[in-house]
Amino acid sequence: MATRGIDFSSLSLVNALDLAILIEEEAQERYEEFAAQMEQHRTPEAAAFFRLMADNEAKHGEELAVRRRKLFGDAPRMATRAMIFDVEAPDYDAARAFMSPRQAMKAALASEVKAHAFFVAALPAIEDDGVRALFTELRDEETHHQNLVKAELAKLPPDSGLSDEDFVDEPAPQ
Repeated sequence: MATRGIDFSSLSLVNALDLAILIEEEAQERYEEFAAQMEQHRTPEAAAFFRLMADNEAKHGEELAVRRRKLFGDAPRMATRAMIFDVEAPDYDAARAFMSPRQAMKAALASEVKAHAFFVAALPAIEDDGVRALFTELRDEETHHQNLVKAELAKLPPDSGLSDEDFVDEPAPQ
């Protein structure tokens, strides 16, 4: 997780909303990438879960965008994607060629934990009451999302015990 050029102590509500929207967009795009990878590797259950997560991120991003438009109309966006990286998006190395649904959910859970940590870390520096309220709300939503993923994980049977290495082909002789 990385941020660049964000001064949380002077962050305005419009800029905080923009950052939150960008965080959701980044996560949505990463989940879409993972879903496509899983489809390519013929792991449809993991692909379906990643598509579900992408849809959830898109819905949350749209809710934030509607809120922004209600409060600030078409005010220009000052926050950029260059200011954030991997705040809520799953780590690139979390994807595996033959992911089980359990592995996919664990990757999503790690992302929700990471997003929660971002909001927790930012809160002490925030001076604006509206931004503090928004980040507190987003922090609490991440806790809720973690609980949802944990509940889904609990419904799954244990993994087979096979590792990624069990699916790696030996190098072909030249």
